[in-house]
Amino acid sequence: MSFELLGALGFFTLVSLWNFAGIGSIETGNVGVEKRFGVVHMEVLTPGLYVVPFASVKEFSSKEIAVNIDGLKPKASDNLFIRELDLTVYYKVAAERIPKVETKYAGQSVLLPDGEVWAPAHMLVETLARNAAYQEVSKLPSLVVHQQREQIADHIQLLLQHELDANDPQTFTITRVVIRTVITDPAIESSIQQAVANQKKLEAMELQVKIAEQEAQVRLREAQGIARSNEAINNTLTPAYLQHEANQALMEFARKGGTATVVIPSSMNAAPLINIPAAKDSK
Repeated sequence: MSFELLGALGFFTLVSLWNFAGIGSIETGNVGVEKRFGVVHMEVLTPGLYVVPFASVKEFSSKEIAVNIDGLKPKASDNLFIRELDLTVYYKVAAERIPKVETKYAGQSVLLPDGEVWAPAHMLVETLARNAAYQEVSKLPSLVVHQQREQIADHIQLLLQHELDANDPQTFTITRVVIRTVITDPAIESSIQQAVANQKKLEAMELQVKIAEQEAQVRLREAQGIARSNEAINNTLTPAYLQHEANQALMEFARKGGTATVVIPSSMNAAPLINIPAAKDSK
């Protein structure tokens, strides 16, 4: 037997013994779930090297896992459908509870893209997240769904966390929900554009009303100022002052002369003023 053949046989023997002995390693941030003779062991294998003879080990992530959900078509409160809604749910499973989750939700875990590590109860989280998204969108009119992404995402997170806690307390943590895309129906888009135009028109009209109100306030203040000024003037024009001014005017009139004029004031409190020019000297 050649040296190469012996080497190959030795390598395959070593691999077989390695697998038979159940020797492997767990990466940081993951845990191993041991299954021996069809029974899941409830103690997790921590990161590092492990030796578990006559058992198989599945490596699960205990880090944050992303669940991408695309192409949802939820119905809004006005019975109009959203054309497309895409979101991502991020969740974690408590490391020490992963064996129980794997037992309770058998078949609900999926392999992550690396093809070696499993996401525990991934399908369960996805299903509940879909239902939560449909439920939350149904509470809002279609015209405002695209404006309230963050509020919808927050409500989905709260609802999803509540449902998971109801069945498995202190097991799942929904760390965040992100709505990536909201595409409305073309008819809804037209309505949104019209609603925006109407809103802008309303804002312009409200601005015009405020300007008119301000101008009216200015005119009112001006009128009030004039009224107060007139009142102050009227308060200073006493009968005695007015009589004095009339007498002064009459005296000035009388001094000018030039014609034979008799002025009889309307007020009887004043004597008539008579201006008769002197006769010219005949010489």
